[in-house]
Amino acid sequence: MKKKLLFISLLFLPVYFFHLNGQDETGVTDEVLLELYRGARVADVVDAMATAGYTGIGIMQPEIAPLWKDVRDMSHRFSGIAVTVRYGPTNRPMHPGADLTDPSNYEVYRQWRGNWYWRISDEPFREFIKPGTVIVMDNRDDNDTGSTGSNNIMDWQNRGAVGLVSAGGVRDIDEIILQRNPVYTDYYKRGRGERIGRNEVIDVQRPVVVGGALVHPGDIVVADTDGVVVVPRRVSVRVGQIAYMELVDDIEGRRKLYEKLGMEPDETIAPREEPAAFFRSLGLPPDPNR
Repeated sequence: MKKKLLFISLLFLPVYFFHLNGQDETGVTDEVLLELYRGARVADVVDAMATAGYTGIGIMQPEIAPLWKDVRDMSHRFSGIAVTVRYGPTNRPMHPGADLTDPSNYEVYRQWRGNWYWRISDEPFREFIKPGTVIVMDNRDDNDTGSTGSNNIMDWQNRGAVGLVSAGGVRDIDEIILQRNPVYTDYYKRGRGERIGRNEVIDVQRPVVVGGALVHPGDIVVADTDGVVVVPRRVSVRVGQIAYMELVDDIEGRRKLYEKLGMEPDETIAPREEPAAFFRSLGLPPDPNR
């Protein structure tokens, strides 16, 4: 029986091995994928997914939307590599076993609070954050908890995170908007209370579901005002190449229309490198469909 269980465990090991080491089964690194998807649009990626046979796959529900947007510099948009975490409602006592209305029990509260933050509902995913990380947080039904706030999200950004996609549980929203931290979430499932007595961390760097989409660590996450799309790592190269080709075509067509209409040029029609040359520079096939 033990040998059977070990065999089953080993079957799943490679999946997480290449995700956690930032490289897929074809040897394409995070750095290559980040460059391939730089400036990607959700619409192009969704079309590319369909071209690759993944129609309707990876598209999060429309409730997962940006908390803010700036269509001048597009700083609310991002694309990156998923680091995943799952929080859930606690099944522990929701108080420290002391009468908190009695000021003399303040230190009891402080000890209980510290233990909860550092042992029960901490942030073990922080060690996986690096430049280009998108934190994907499954925190459904977490007791109206603010798992994310204006302080810790800046810490994650300082470590290299480019954005957060969360099922809910976001608080300090005014400050997050002021700080221009890119966050996509269900606004109507925002959280107010702190984590203590409310939720606890369940999984880190394991598959999660946010907005109806399955997300594995290492998948590609693209977000803009159209929503959020998740590209499975196994097809991320071909999908990224097709999406880039669509983007280049769109830019060229829109640039001509800008000129005809006398519109002032902006960054959305800035020329991109010719696809085949760009792909070669990344060490990828010049034509993803051959």
